[in-house]
Amino acid sequence: MIQITPQMRVLVAVEAVDGRKGIDSLAALCREKLAADPFSGWLFVFRTRSAQSIKILCYDGQGFWIAQKRLSKGRFRWWVEGKVSRSLEVHQAQLLLAAGNPETEAAPVWRPIHGK
Repeated sequence: MIQITPQMRVLVAVEAVDGRKGIDSLAALCREKLAADPFSGWLFVFRTRSAQSIKILCYDGQGFWIAQKRLSKGRFRWWVEGKVSRSLEVHQAQLLLAAGNPETEAAPVWRPIHGK
């Protein structure tokens, strides 16, 4: 199981990938296209060309995890635009995995507790 914590860095690739890519190919994309170390422990998120599935690559210190979510209906409508990649907060990545829009206004991740 991939342990996702609030402190993790999430990097989302802009360019779609071939859904048949495995761990080695995605790790190479991290190095070559995203200019990031696949052994960093970050979550690397990729969308397939059909936009029906998302793949996540993560290194946990012992080995790589790869996870895929394929929607039974529809497509992932929201996706990052711009250069090569974009960072997301963990709560935004969770919205993305639920086929939602990570840019949706949400409650703050942290807020002070005021005493009475």
